[in-house]
Amino acid sequence: MNKAIFLDRDGVINEDTGYVYLPEDFRFIEGIFELCHTAQELGYLIIVITNQAGIARGYYTEEDFRSLNEWMLMEFAGQGVSITAVYYCPYHPEYGVGKYKQDSFDRKPNPGMILKARDEFDIDLSSSVLIGDKDADIEAGGRVGVGRIMFLKGKYPLTLSEDTDVYESLFEIETQLGIN
Repeated sequence: MNKAIFLDRDGVINEDTGYVYLPEDFRFIEGIFELCHTAQELGYLIIVITNQAGIARGYYTEEDFRSLNEWMLMEFAGQGVSITAVYYCPYHPEYGVGKYKQDSFDRKPNPGMILKARDEFDIDLSSSVLIGDKDADIEAGGRVGVGRIMFLKGKYPLTLSEDTDVYESLFEIETQLGIN
């Protein structure tokens, strides 16, 4: 079985400035490339799991998201990082419009994206890591037994009482990755 590092996008990979869908608005968080290099060296698959309420709200399209995603993957590749997969949820049960107004098992805090990755890549969740910056990220990992859950301090406070390690920076997380 494989182990994976699950990364939220907005707030972990890039600064969460609200509904980012253009490369010119996408700012990588300091330390993300170094963190991913270390994860690769330790044998982790790198999986991105991201709620995309901007699609649900009609702020941008799935095609806009895919275009930004392709750009992001090329930026990672240029830094020697291979992202294994990106899973996204374009739905919102309350603020979605049209076909996007629905509840989804993929929308965090539900664990659907994690379970899809587990099944697609034969991932042992108990030996995997999740890094998020919102309660919904942390809850999703906790619901399916991700072995190590790390909260990156940022725009949102952690209000859950789960067994979660809290970190100030991606560099701090990187130093802890190989330590169980």
